[in-house]
Amino acid sequence: MVQAAQRMAVSYRQAKRLWRHYQAQGSAGLVHGNVGRASNRAKPASLRRRVLGLIRKHYGGEPGKRFGPTLAAEHLAEEEGIEIGVETLRGWMLEAGLWSRERRGRAHRQRRERKAHFGELVQMDGSFHDWLEGRGPRGCLMNMVDDATGATLCRMGEEETIWAAVGVLTAWIERYGVPQALYTDWKNVYVREANAEERERGEEPVTQFGRMCQRLGIRIVAASSPQAKGRVERNHGTHQDRLVKKLRRKQIHRLEDVNAYLVEEYCREHNARFAVAAAAGEDYHLPSPGGRRLREIFHLETERVLSNDWVVRHDNRFYQVERQRQHHAPAKSKVTVCEWEDGTMEIHYRGQKLKWEAIESPPVPERLAIEARTGDGVRGTTKSQWKPGADHPWRKGYAKRPSPVLPVAKPAEGFASLASTSASP
Repeated sequence: MVQAAQRMAVSYRQAKRLWRHYQAQGSAGLVHGNVGRASNRAKPASLRRRVLGLIRKHYGGEPGKRFGPTLAAEHLAEEEGIEIGVETLRGWMLEAGLWSRERRGRAHRQRRERKAHFGELVQMDGSFHDWLEGRGPRGCLMNMVDDATGATLCRMGEEETIWAAVGVLTAWIERYGVPQALYTDWKNVYVREANAEERERGEEPVTQFGRMCQRLGIRIVAASSPQAKGRVERNHGTHQDRLVKKLRRKQIHRLEDVNAYLVEEYCREHNARFAVAAAAGEDYHLPSPGGRRLREIFHLETERVLSNDWVVRHDNRFYQVERQRQHHAPAKSKVTVCEWEDGTMEIHYRGQKLKWEAIESPPVPERLAIEARTGDGVRGTTKSQWKPGADHPWRKGYAKRPSPVLPVAKPAEGFASLASTSASP
């Protein structure tokens, strides 16, 4: 009996019990008495029916739209006050056919290790998706994810534009500070290829957004593939599952309301559940330079040339620059047109703001105006279009053209007398 207890990895007393049961009932006595019976700690059958009914009504649906066990357990606790373990709910949903274990096969890729410091590298990308499921317009979720901690900050826009990237970066700076580097893709918003002139001069191409980041001391790193920035790509998948269903529950149908929900609830709850602590305790974010300085940095800049009459043409509009008491910009000099998202515009010359006013068109010099009215002069003259006639030589072939008759030259008198003299003996 001692040796049997050791082989079965049970105590001596348990081995004696098993031996008595075997002697009394045979092999049936070795089966546990609770086999086939409900556990004493099992949830009531009425609770199970209620939970599955709620899942079918509120969280079910076809694959891709239905809630998973984890998300369903969260909403049951938040909305119904029912605390159910995720694995318990997973088993119930599998038995009821409300969930499946099927997963798409993916190519195996080794994950890059996280950065050690918060703010050392922040991944940024936009995700186009039917976030409102037809209840409102399609949008692009601008997503920023810290590589070290997984902390997330999102904003919803219509497209992945410069201003959409500026908006989410401004929110990140106001919340955490200025990150050390951004990890993006190769969209023209962030980086671009050098043109022929830049390659010839050896200059590094910079986009409008890249120029703004340079002034903040942010380095932009372009990923060579979507898998390289896999952290933000996987984050997109999480949002496309969880955020879409939460917006459906909230019955949100406007992009403005989506942003309000992201700020007030979603991002905070998402970070509390999924963010992790950084390997190193130092925060690599720099302090925010303030709203005024950020406004000075976040604007578009376009270089233009002043005409002889101090008119700047930009975006098919004309702006008359007034004469300045100081920092006067001479004609044919280069000025910078600055534009903000709210439509504000300024014209700068060597860092100084110039006074200007919008005009319909540039003024026409008096001489050209007179020529245009009278028809005199080169610019004001309207030439009639002349066509040669049918018998004109230009319409005839070269062979049919008459040969030119050349006149016979008469010898001069001096040459004639010289010829007669030389002919005599």
